[in-house]
Amino acid sequence: MDLKLKNKVVVVSGSAGKKGSIGETIIRRLADEGAIPVLVDRNNRGYDYAEELQKRGVDALFVPSDVTNPEAMENAVKKIVEKYERIDAVINNVGVNDGAGLESSYEDFMNSLKLNVVSYFLLAKYSLPYLKESKGNILNIGSKVALTGQGGTSGYAAAKGGVLGLTREWAVDLIQYGIRSNAIIIAESYTPAYEDWIKTLTDGKTVLKKINKSIPLEGRMTKTEEIADTALFIISDRSSHTTGQFVFVDGGYVHLDRALINDIN
Repeated sequence: MDLKLKNKVVVVSGSAGKKGSIGETIIRRLADEGAIPVLVDRNNRGYDYAEELQKRGVDALFVPSDVTNPEAMENAVKKIVEKYERIDAVINNVGVNDGAGLESSYEDFMNSLKLNVVSYFLLAKYSLPYLKESKGNILNIGSKVALTGQGGTSGYAAAKGGVLGLTREWAVDLIQYGIRSNAIIIAESYTPAYEDWIKTLTDGKTVLKKINKSIPLEGRMTKTEEIADTALFIISDRSSHTTGQFVFVDGGYVHLDRALINDIN
């Protein structure tokens, strides 16, 4: 299916993570569809990713930016528009489960909010004039923690709850401009960051097996490619009448009956 994303300027925050991360995978999938991926991230790894895409003949841009800083994000959007004169879609993908719990400091809690939800507001805010022109759309990458809790991560849980609230609020607020706003909710996906966490555990293999067993569909984690493919469909014109929705790409983790879970040897 042609998603009709060719030459669409799609801005993706948090897109310079390690190879195989959700943001990096989304960027690659956008390139495959002929879109113009714009990476916004504080990690200079983004330069390498943009260069790799350019060597493939893909028009790509990396804009280094502190996504929590209003002035930096405003300038980032200005740079994007200076080059392309348009923005067709924004994918807010920043997310760090930083362990800022109830006993953490006020500063740690606020920093978690700034990174995990305020950054979403900033990119959407400064991109809005151009989204109005293109009748583009916003996709927020969320987490099941907003709905299920996790323990020991008040900042992240509050932020991701806020992301879902903003998704619906923006869907209402921007409907007058023909701008859609949706969210993808992820449960367990074996990203490089997840792998790094597993490696810190004394019995990581056992923990990983237990987590996989808790996922009803196929007893495995969601692949980052599956998340990226869903993201591209949602921002595309093939999903033109979808707004204000929370799309779960989680193998049934959040909603399905636990009785579906089979023993895995």
